[in-house]
Amino acid sequence: MRRLLDTLYLGGGILAGILLVAVLALMMGMSLGRMVGINIPSGDDFASWCMAAMAFLGLAYTFRSGDMIRVGLVVDKLQGRAKRAIEICVLSFSVAFVSYFAWHAINFVNQSIKFKDMSTGVVSLPLWIPQLSFAAGVCLLALALIDELQHVVRGGAPRYEKPKPVTTEQVIEQAMQSAV
Repeated sequence: MRRLLDTLYLGGGILAGILLVAVLALMMGMSLGRMVGINIPSGDDFASWCMAAMAFLGLAYTFRSGDMIRVGLVVDKLQGRAKRAIEICVLSFSVAFVSYFAWHAINFVNQSIKFKDMSTGVVSLPLWIPQLSFAAGVCLLALALIDELQHVVRGGAPRYEKPKPVTTEQVIEQAMQSAV
C-alpha cells in the first residue's frame, strides 16, 4: 500500500512538472506566434488551465516531500508529547478542511457535467475536463493528509518534516535540494 500511495503522489508531481512545461510551450508559442502572425486559438485558456492543474496536482507530492510551506512557529518550539499532540490536531484539522474542499471540488465537476458547461473561448471545451485536474489534485492532497495523520497517530514521526540542519554545510545542502 505504501508503494502505491507514494507512486500516486509522485505521479501527481510528475504530471505537475509536465504541465509546467506545457505552460512554457504555450506561452512561448503565443509570444513567438505574435511576431510571425500565427495565433494559437484559446491559448490563454489552455495555459491558465494547465497552470491551475499544475498547482493542484503537485500539492500532495510537495506536501509529502516536505517542501510545502508550513508555518511551524508554535509546533517547532514544542517537544515530546506536546508536539505530537499538536501535530495530530493540526493534521486532523487539515484532513477535515481539505476533505471538505475535495468534496466541493468533486461536486463542482459533477455540476459542470450535469449542466453541460462549456468554455467561452474560441475553442469550446466541456469545463469538467480542466476542472477534473483541480478535483483530482485536492483529493490527492486529502489522501496524503489522511495517510500522514494515520502514520503520526500510530506513533511515527511526521514524514513531511525535514530534519533541521545543524551545520552551515547542511543548511546550504538543504537549500540546494529544495531549489531543485
